[in-house]
Amino acid sequence: MRTTSHRAAAALAAAAAISLIASACTGSNDSGANDDASKETTITFWHGWSEKNEVKAIQDNIDRFEKAHPNIHVKAVGGITDEKIDQALRARGPKSPDVVSSFTTDNVGKFCSSKAWASLNPFLEKSKIDPAKTFPAAMNEYTQFEGNHCSLPLLGDSFGLYYNKDAFEAAGITAPPKTMSELREVAKKLTKTKGDSYEQLGILPNWHNFQWTTTRAAAQYGATYFDGGKAAMSTNPAFAQMLTDQQKLMNDLGGFQKLEKFRSTFGDEFGAEHPFHTGQVAMQFDGEWREGMATAAGVDFEIGVAPFPVADDQADSYGKGYLSGTIIGMANNSPKKNAAWELIKFMTTDTEAVVSFSNAIHNVPSTFEAMKSPALEITPNFQVFMDIAADAGSTTTPAAVNGGAYQLTLQDFSYDFESGKKTDLAGGLKAVDEQVDKDIEQAR
Repeated sequence: MRTTSHRAAAALAAAAAISLIASACTGSNDSGANDDASKETTITFWHGWSEKNEVKAIQDNIDRFEKAHPNIHVKAVGGITDEKIDQALRARGPKSPDVVSSFTTDNVGKFCSSKAWASLNPFLEKSKIDPAKTFPAAMNEYTQFEGNHCSLPLLGDSFGLYYNKDAFEAAGITAPPKTMSELREVAKKLTKTKGDSYEQLGILPNWHNFQWTTTRAAAQYGATYFDGGKAAMSTNPAFAQMLTDQQKLMNDLGGFQKLEKFRSTFGDEFGAEHPFHTGQVAMQFDGEWREGMATAAGVDFEIGVAPFPVADDQADSYGKGYLSGTIIGMANNSPKKNAAWELIKFMTTDTEAVVSFSNAIHNVPSTFEAMKSPALEITPNFQVFMDIAADAGSTTTPAAVNGGAYQLTLQDFSYDFESGKKTDLAGGLKAVDEQVDKDIEQAR
C-alpha cells in the first residue's frame, strides 16, 4: 500500500504542478465515439500503480475484462503520473492512452474543464448507469465538475481515527472521542511528558502530521469552501472554528514548538517506524491502509478504529469523514472511445472487478453493490472505513477549474497561523478568499 498512501500525501503538490499546464491541455470534447467496440481492437490504459501486488491486481481485472470482451485487447502501462498523462494528451500522438487514471481527485476540475478527459455523461446515459445510485455520494462528487462526469471512482480512501486500545485502557478511557472537545480531553489523558519531550503523545495536531491536513479536518466541521461561485472560507464560521480548535489542542499538549520538535523524531510514514506503530502517539488520523501497515510492522498493542471526531455543535453527524480515491477516465482525443468505455464501465461498475481489486490492494470499494458483496474480505476495522465511505454526511473537497490551488492557499495560511507567524485569523481567512478568487478568475 505504499503507493496508495503516498498518493494521498502528495495529492496537493501534484495538483499544483498539473495546474501549470492546464491551459495547454485542451481537447474538443465533442465525445464523438465512432469506433465499433464489437470489432477487434487494442486500447492503451495508463495508470499510476507500480507496486508488484498492485500491478498484478490491475492485470487480473484486465484479464477478466478480456475474457468477457475477447475482441478488445488492453495494453496497460503502470507508474504513470498526471504530468505524463497531460503531456501525452497535449501532444496527441499515436501512442497516447485511451484510458487514463489518476490518484489526484483535486485535479478533476481541471481534467473536465480543459476537456482533456472526455465527458462520460453520454456513455453513462447509454448504459443506463445512474452515478448517484451506483457510487457513494462523496465519490460521485469528486468525479465530476459542474455536472460533467469526466471520470468515475476506481476504489476510494476514507479517513478516520486510529487509536491504541492498550493505551486507552491504561488511561481509563473506555471509548474513542466523538467530538473535538472530547478529543482534547482524551489526548491530554493519553499524553505522558518526558523532560522537554514526550514518552507518549495523545495525538499530534500540527498540520504537517502526515495525512492530517486542513482540508481533511474541515470535513469534520461540515465546512463549505464556496458560496455562489466565490470563496467563502472567511464567511463560513467552520474554518475559523477548526483553526481555533486546532490551536487550543496544540496549546493543551505543550505548544507548537514543543510538538514540532517531537515530530522531528518520527520515522517514515510508510515504514515500520511510523510513530503510531512505535507507540510515540496513541491516536492518529489516517486512511484505511494504515491497519495493514501497522500489522505488518508487528505492533505490540491492539488497534482500534473509529470515525474521526466532529465539531462540538455537530455531534449528531458523528460517523462522517473525508473521502478521496483513484479516478479513471477517457482521453478526449482517443479514436476508440466506445472500446475505452467498455473497460471503464467494467473496472468501475462490475461488482466482481471492484471487489477483487479492493481485496487485493485494501482500498475501500467504490460502489454500493461491492460494499454489500459477501466476497469482500473485511476486518472489523476495515468495516469502519466502509461505513464512513457510505455515510451520507461524508464529504470531499470541491472541484475547481485550477485543481487544488485553493486548498494550498488555505494550507499555507494554516501553517503560518499555527506557528504564530500570522495571528489575525479573520484577516488571514479573508486574504485566503481574495487570493483564491483571483487565482480562479485567472484560470478561467
